[in-house]
Amino acid sequence: MGTTEILFYCLLLLVAFLYASIGHGGASGYLALMALFGVAPAVMKPTALVLNLFVSAVSFIQFYRAQHFKKEICWPLIIASVPMAYIGAQITIHDAIYKKILGVVLLISVVRFLMPAGNASGELRPANRTWLFIIGGSIGLLSGMIGIGGGIILSPILLLLRWATIKQSAALSAIFIFVNSLSGLAGMIQSKTAAFTPSMYAYIGIALLGGLAGAYLGAARFKNSVLKYILAVVLLLAVFKLVFTSA
Repeated sequence: MGTTEILFYCLLLLVAFLYASIGHGGASGYLALMALFGVAPAVMKPTALVLNLFVSAVSFIQFYRAQHFKKEICWPLIIASVPMAYIGAQITIHDAIYKKILGVVLLISVVRFLMPAGNASGELRPANRTWLFIIGGSIGLLSGMIGIGGGIILSPILLLLRWATIKQSAALSAIFIFVNSLSGLAGMIQSKTAAFTPSMYAYIGIALLGGLAGAYLGAARFKNSVLKYILAVVLLLAVFKLVFTSA
């Protein structure tokens, strides 16, 4: 095992740990890593979704056990997003355009990680069901197109609209990510655009280990601000590579 591969695995562990700590599967982080290490988009998208399934599942279980799940917000989001994620996964995007879109999503990820910890400011508002369907469907379509679960976009929206607290948004994002990742992966398999590497099992094991630790400590209000800044730097490096270089 070379130095480059060891570095990749260490960063993969860190990504899974930190994303799971806020209820996310980590697809945008996995995509950032694979972009930095020169993995082809055809492999990046399905690989990120598979890792998402494992990490978001353990993350949801931990936050659900801690009683942070709001089912009245969950169902409209899922009903709208799942079919759209399936459709989005079958839309072919040119590699150059794909990288630019992914770069923008990674910038959103950086903002999300640098958001202050704690509850959403002020009293929570009742969620508008019509807007939940619109938001869920829109994020689902984009998620399927670029190979993420969509939690990194959903979570800030829930917080900004004051429809959920930090912990509640984590639980909602986790289950949202899981179902969209499953739907998106099914769409890729159906359209025969999914490609995997022999290292997939190693990726799953490392991501699952990081996800278990991150979800457990995240649900228990673990403070990991220093590590989040490190991840933010990694994501920014990936943004630069995706947006400003042709590699």
